[in-house]
Amino acid sequence: MEMPKTWKKKKRNRGKTWIVLLIPVIVLSAYFIFEENIQKKTDPQIPEKYLSIYLEAEKIYGVPWYVLAAHHRVETRFSTMKPMVSPTGAQGPMQFMPCTFVGWKHPSCSGLGKGDIPEREETDPAVIKKYGGYGVDADGDGKADPFNDKDAIFSAANYLSKNGAANGQIQKAVFAYNHSRKYVSEVMYYVRLYQKEGLEKASK
Repeated sequence: MEMPKTWKKKKRNRGKTWIVLLIPVIVLSAYFIFEENIQKKTDPQIPEKYLSIYLEAEKIYGVPWYVLAAHHRVETRFSTMKPMVSPTGAQGPMQFMPCTFVGWKHPSCSGLGKGDIPEREETDPAVIKKYGGYGVDADGDGKADPFNDKDAIFSAANYLSKNGAANGQIQKAVFAYNHSRKYVSEVMYYVRLYQKEGLEKASK
């Protein structure tokens, strides 16, 4: 039995509608795959000199090394951005606000956390302990320096650990570090990328 022409026409039109609806999905998928491949090719690789610091910090604070690497990449492209002080006052390789590094209990701390902390206090472990900051003297030179790579990375690990990263709450910790959904998405992109690369190297 031959189908009515009108029914055939409706069936063809439905098929065309599905194709039209799928086009944006296909285009967007291709774009994201292309963008990810380009990003992988243009992004700097993790410098070898930092891997041992990430791993050492992971052992102490329980924060996965690839999470620390992701933060380092997003904050200052592995300490290659100049200057190391942002317009809002964030400092060093891991971009700590002074009041977060030294402690919000410091009498000068308010607002965004730039504070008015004397330089001698800003790197003093005893002062940081007194005011409840996250700064760490990782290299044992008697100073917790936000501009020192090892001190900064350990301080970031300290912060992330106390905000849930050591218990697997990575996104929660990242959001605590910077209250921006865009920032979280960017860091998590590199978390997944570096974790995948680490697993691939380990399986070889």
